[in-house]
Amino acid sequence: MSLPAFRVSEPVKGELRILQLYPEAMNIYGDWGNTLAVARRASWHGYTPVILEYNVGDEFPEDVDIILGGGGQDSGQVKIIDDLPTIAPALTRLASEGVPMLVICGMYQLFGHEFTTVGGSTLTGVGILDVRTQGSETRLIGNIVTESEEFGTIVGYENHSGKTVVGPGSTPLGQVTLGAGNNGDDSSEGARTGNVIGTYLHGSLLPKNPAIADFLIRTAAERRYGSFEPGALDDSLEQQARRSAQSRPR
Repeated sequence: MSLPAFRVSEPVKGELRILQLYPEAMNIYGDWGNTLAVARRASWHGYTPVILEYNVGDEFPEDVDIILGGGGQDSGQVKIIDDLPTIAPALTRLASEGVPMLVICGMYQLFGHEFTTVGGSTLTGVGILDVRTQGSETRLIGNIVTESEEFGTIVGYENHSGKTVVGPGSTPLGQVTLGAGNNGDDSSEGARTGNVIGTYLHGSLLPKNPAIADFLIRTAAERRYGSFEPGALDDSLEQQARRSAQSRPR
C-alpha cells in the first residue's frame, strides 16, 4: 500500500519501500506512527516513500528497504505466531543482507528465539536477535530514558510484562537511566544485531528520536542507491518533544 499524501511531486532521489509487519494484529500505543514518521522524514530527505503492509496470509513483499514491526498484547502475538514461520526465512535473509529493521515490544520479543508467556506457553520467534523473553506478573510501565553510544539519548514509553535477556549474539541498544528496560534488573534496553534494532520503547518512538529514523533511512538509501545525502531538516520541534518527554516523571 502506498500513501499518496507522503509522496513528493517528483522522486528526486528515488523510492524507499517501507514495510510494516502485521499492522492489523501488532499495532499498539501508536507504533504505526513509526511508519508514518519514517515515511515523512524520508520525503524530507528527498526520497519517495512507498508504504507496504504485511498481514497474516499475505504475499510477502521481499523487495523492501526498511522493515518495521509494532507491539501487541499476548493475544496479538498468538494471532501471528502460526504465520511468522512462513516469512522467517525471508526476514532472516533480508537481515543478513543489511536491510534496516526496527521492531517494538511484541515484535521485538518475536524477533528473538522465544517468548514464554506467564501461562507457560512458549512462542518460537524468528531468532534474528539473540534474546529470550519470559512473561511475568509484574508490568514494567512508564516513561523511559536510555543512553546509546550511537544514537545518544533515546526517549520513549514502556509498558510490558515480558522480561528479556540479551545473549552474546546481540548487543543492548542502550543503558537505562530512567525506567526498567529489558527486564528491570541489568539496566539494559533493547537489542541490536547488525542493522536490526529491537526495543520496548513505544511513544511512537521515531518522532521523538530522529537519529534512529535517519539511521533507517540512511542505511536503506545506501543499500539501494550506494550513497545518502541528507536533506536540510529543522529538528527544533523534535528536540522540543524530546525535552518534554525527558522532563516527565516515571
